[in-house]
Amino acid sequence: MKKDIHPDYVDTQVTCTCGAQFVTRSTMSSGTIKSDVCSQCHPFYTGKQKILDTGGRVARFEARYAKKAETKADSK
Repeated sequence: MKKDIHPDYVDTQVTCTCGAQFVTRSTMSSGTIKSDVCSQCHPFYTGKQKILDTGGRVARFEARYAKKAETKADSK
């Protein structure tokens, strides 16, 4: 590796929204990372279906297609 061109590699505390915390190493200088999902709350690892609705996107999608389904049913 070339000298003095790479960022410092420091211990970093990762905190998930579910409350799980773990320490890893990263080049982020703040030393903390906030995550939306982790292996303790992700549906793939837990086996539980859970919708992660970021910013109401799922609700907007369902509302949009509910309107289309209603108009399609009314026209028949």
